[in-house]
Amino acid sequence: MSTQAVPRPPEQPWKPKHNAWLIALTVTMATFMEVLDTSIANVSLPHIAGNLSAGQDEATWVLTSYLVSNAIVLPLSAWFSSLFGRKRFYMGCVAIFTVSSFLCGLAPNLPILIVLRILQGIGGGGLQPSEQAILADTFPPQKRGAAFAFYGVAVVMAPAIGPTLGGYITDNFTWRWIFFINVPVGILSLILTSRLVEDPPYLHRQQKGNIKLDYIGVSLIALGLGCLQVVLDKGQEEDWFGSHFILWLAIVSAVSLIVAVFWELRHKYPIIDLSLFKDRNFSFGSMLLFALGFVLFGSTVLLPLFLQNLMGYTAEQSGKVISPGGIGIMLLMPLVGFLVSRVSARYLVSLGFLISGAALLHMSRFTLDITFSDAMWARVWQASGLAFLFVPLNTAIYATVPREKNNNASGLINLARNLGGSFGISLVTTVLARREQFHLSRLTSNLTPYDPQYRAMLVSMSRVLQQKGSSAIMATKQSYGILYGQVIRQATTQSFLDIFFLLAIAMFCLIPFAMMLKKNDPHKGPSMGD
Repeated sequence: MSTQAVPRPPEQPWKPKHNAWLIALTVTMATFMEVLDTSIANVSLPHIAGNLSAGQDEATWVLTSYLVSNAIVLPLSAWFSSLFGRKRFYMGCVAIFTVSSFLCGLAPNLPILIVLRILQGIGGGGLQPSEQAILADTFPPQKRGAAFAFYGVAVVMAPAIGPTLGGYITDNFTWRWIFFINVPVGILSLILTSRLVEDPPYLHRQQKGNIKLDYIGVSLIALGLGCLQVVLDKGQEEDWFGSHFILWLAIVSAVSLIVAVFWELRHKYPIIDLSLFKDRNFSFGSMLLFALGFVLFGSTVLLPLFLQNLMGYTAEQSGKVISPGGIGIMLLMPLVGFLVSRVSARYLVSLGFLISGAALLHMSRFTLDITFSDAMWARVWQASGLAFLFVPLNTAIYATVPREKNNNASGLINLARNLGGSFGISLVTTVLARREQFHLSRLTSNLTPYDPQYRAMLVSMSRVLQQKGSSAIMATKQSYGILYGQVIRQATTQSFLDIFFLLAIAMFCLIPFAMMLKKNDPHKGPSMGD
């Protein structure tokens, strides 16, 4: 009697023991805390500088130090997850972030605060990549869109409400509370993570493998990304390559990162898995996430500057203009999560760039007569487009990434988004200064004593000032000052409008790249063709 071998049943997909949405809530809580911290300290810098007896330029290292250490850890998070286990690494990052936040609030002087901010950035850098990888493993492909939508609310809302919350805390309490508020959230996150989150079986198998540290790769990546972040954060302040400090940092960064790429491609145990870029969705998705960070952070900086510098808004008032955009994203995220499982990601991403570009084009027509409502609804319009970018892009990327490489993918795409934000802020501040000089030169060239309209304006202003009690000589000097102030204000306005227009054009130009994403059905997995 012959017997046939019974085929082994296919391995069932791994499922977490606890409710997936409770896990999503747990990791999103820490995400919100970390992303909020990248923006909440901005408005408190003058208070920090004054309280710690430091100059404004010195105090900006409170922001730079955090961004540098954060950028270095982001791409290394996958390796640390494989070494320690993702849950242990994630809980370690939450603990480091929470303890360092508490110590930041107690810092007696600026040097200690900067060191503690570096430590805080190390903890924060490992949070987002681990959280996204946890979500990708916890939810099946057909539910990832909704999960990333839930997670995306925290990522996009936090930088929107950060300036408002930071201003309120600083004005009503003390700057130290912008760090203390992280402590209870961090403790709660640690408790929930220890009870709910678990590592999938494939991570346990990876831990049993022979993991070796690539010391040269780590050093090259840390040096390259650290120098790059300092260049982006301090470039405009130091006049870019007119400064030997910035020039040498840029050279070191470029050489280190180029050598790191060749080293990682040849190394047997690379710190960063660059083979992921062979996948079309991952390559174009990372590029588009870079653009998302560029526009999100660039516009979040630009609009408050416009309102404060030209329209006299306080930091809290300008924050109230920005915050409704985050609320709009929060309301749209469930709809986007629903659509991701029914519409190809590339169409949703294209729609997001189209909406955001149209809103920025509308902002490029702003005048100094706009109302609070005009500015707020323009921001809501622009933020609505961003809602159609984050979730579909992450869903499209993870649809074609092998499950065992989720950690590597998370670190790289979060690095792309964060670097995009740094580039966006740097470009906005630089172009703003350059275009203001251009428009000022152009406008003042038309103000000559031989221009009848110019002379008539001076005479008219002088008469009004004399009627208010100024002498003839003093009234003439005051008239020159008032007129020059109006010219500067007009030049500054034009420079803001130029940047809004450039960002709008950039959004429209990205639509063809969005269409390069593979057309995929989340229920069936990615198609291999177009």
